[in-house]
Amino acid sequence: MIYLPKSQPAPDCLAQEQRKASGDYKCGCVLKRLKSDFKNKCYICGSTAPTSINVEHFIPHQGDLTLKFAWPNLFWSCGHCNNTKLAQYSPLLNCTEWADAALLSQALRYICKPFPHEKVQIETDSTDISVVNTQQLLLAVFNGTTTLKNIEADNLREQLLHEIKDYQDWLIDYYKAHDDDEKRHCLRKIKSHLHAASAFTAFKRQIVKDNPRMFKDFGSYCND
Repeated sequence: MIYLPKSQPAPDCLAQEQRKASGDYKCGCVLKRLKSDFKNKCYICGSTAPTSINVEHFIPHQGDLTLKFAWPNLFWSCGHCNNTKLAQYSPLLNCTEWADAALLSQALRYICKPFPHEKVQIETDSTDISVVNTQQLLLAVFNGTTTLKNIEADNLREQLLHEIKDYQDWLIDYYKAHDDDEKRHCLRKIKSHLHAASAFTAFKRQIVKDNPRMFKDFGSYCND
């Protein structure tokens, strides 16, 4: 999870829909705005262009109309993450709030060893309940909780492994480059992988943060 700020102001249609007997919070430009704000990636797992999209309530509304139609409470998630989260993990770190996003980067470590059949590790030393709940949610998402979700998590880790492998290749090529043009080309690819719009950005940035030489070379591209 990384910092993904919400655009402002809220879509006008949300207040209008809230006043209706059967209002729809997916009204007007809501879907377009959410897709743009979250860079068309699931805010939890970080996969891009999900084929199963949910407009999720970050805080479950449980019938509360204010929460149901609140723009800050509407998030973009994939079906796997939405069905894993449900109302089981609360409170969580909010990736649209800068203070929480700092904890997402500083209090959590995102580890995916680039080999087949490896489980994802999400580490923290924090005892903050929001940090711990977020850690547990991410572990559930990437490693599975039921027979069906284990299969979904396997598929998700395959996507993650593919991204990490491609990213790793560009890092290796950068340090093997024989001339400035080749190095600049590799750097463009690395910067693209570290950009907030890339898939599984948190894992890629963690690799840089854990390596002093790479942090010196690429750390400035890990900021939102």
